[in-house]
Amino acid sequence: MNDIKWEVVAEVNGGVQAEIMRGLLEAQKIPVFLSQEGAGRAMGMDIGELGSVQVLVPSDKAALASEIIQEYFSGKYENTEIDSTQNIEDDDVPWDEQDQGYS
Repeated sequence: MNDIKWEVVAEVNGGVQAEIMRGLLEAQKIPVFLSQEGAGRAMGMDIGELGSVQVLVPSDKAALASEIIQEYFSGKYENTEIDSTQNIEDDDVPWDEQDQGYS
């Protein structure tokens, strides 16, 4: 029988944010379980009470997971090498008009 005790380390709005948290924690070898209200998940809700997703980890990993999540929200893992102000011009897209596919 599975005796793992799970603890909520974060509650976020929407599945996308929850999946980011899952990826971040699993990259650190921390098992993650996401829990969302069934109706919210079925309707694809990302806002309000039905859009709330709980991020759970084993209790013995909760302190480390909380620290990682706090660092994430403080911007520690932000990629500063990407210039978000740079625009992509049409000439930069590898589009072949003849076959309507990428080259």
